[in-house]
Amino acid sequence: MCRGGHPMPPGGSSPDPLPSGNSAPVPAPARQSLGRKQRLRRTAQFRDAYDQNRRWHGRCMVLFLRTAPDASRRLGVVASRRVGNAVDRARAKRRLREAFRRHRDAFTAPGTDDIVLVARRAILAAPWPAVVADLLKLARQAGLASSPGES
Repeated sequence: MCRGGHPMPPGGSSPDPLPSGNSAPVPAPARQSLGRKQRLRRTAQFRDAYDQNRRWHGRCMVLFLRTAPDASRRLGVVASRRVGNAVDRARAKRRLREAFRRHRDAFTAPGTDDIVLVARRAILAAPWPAVVADLLKLARQAGLASSPGES
């Protein structure tokens, strides 16, 4: 029996034996999270984005652009109480951050505008492909990404 009182797997003392031989260690995957320097964090930065009134509306989100001397294609994420309770707001923000993080390579247009994504209630029920499609559509409309037919 193993330590937890579970029976041992047949033919060995551990369920996943380590490979033997001269196999090289597997490198850790590159960090893919959005670090401090890649996020908008100050209220004034968000206010600038709203005041510049450069916005594009989608089903799941609203995209704002902020132009400023300190802008560097950072991301800010917002979910108001209209989205739902604290759990719903946190989930909406996680979905926005993850969609941006996974598809930031698509934001190919030159420029250093900061991006603010504001969640809408529809993001909670939307399937993942719809959230991604909405983000990419808004990015194309804002001139941040090229159209799928362009290369």
